[in-house]
Amino acid sequence: MTLGPIRRVPVYRLLLAFAALALVAGACGVPIDHDPTPLARSGVPFGLLTPSTSSPPTSTAVSPVEVTVQIFLLSPNGHLVAAARDVPFPAPLTTVLGALVDGPTNAEAASGLQSAIPAQTVVLSASVGAGVATVDLGGTFGQLVGQTQIDAVAQIVFTATALPGVGAVAFQLQGQPVAVPTANGADVPVANRTQFATLAPS
Repeated sequence: MTLGPIRRVPVYRLLLAFAALALVAGACGVPIDHDPTPLARSGVPFGLLTPSTSSPPTSTAVSPVEVTVQIFLLSPNGHLVAAARDVPFPAPLTTVLGALVDGPTNAEAASGLQSAIPAQTVVLSASVGAGVATVDLGGTFGQLVGQTQIDAVAQIVFTATALPGVGAVAFQLQGQPVAVPTANGADVPVANRTQFATLAPS
């Protein structure tokens, strides 16, 4: 068999072909760094190279300030006894009377102290004007009778008048003014400590 003449391909065409193949191969893959490569500072997003100077948020809650007041309970011999209670400052009369309605602590009850004020008593409001505290009560307080009622009134009178500026107490039931019994049984519209002298702390 006789071969035809061999065609010679120019060298520059071969080089162009190899270059085209190299470009195609490079476009089909993602270059991989086999070792860590430091990133130039210009390639870091703004602000990441600056250390943060902000501090973690702190709680701004403030513990309530408390003040010690006196409430009056009943001793086994029937006399009033002062007991200390810590209440939030500035210790409004409603809060102090609320502590009185709560009655004796477990330790106080174990020592014989008690209260004639029913636990179901509700202090609807309490205000002070011209030295007289006006106390509006709800719940079961109005159901008290006899010596229990006198004792309960005495507890409130002594507790309220232990606060500065209070010299007497006017009572209301559900917003209606009422007279209350004193130690000698007389009903009065406004009560003070001297009317319960026989129950005063000994």
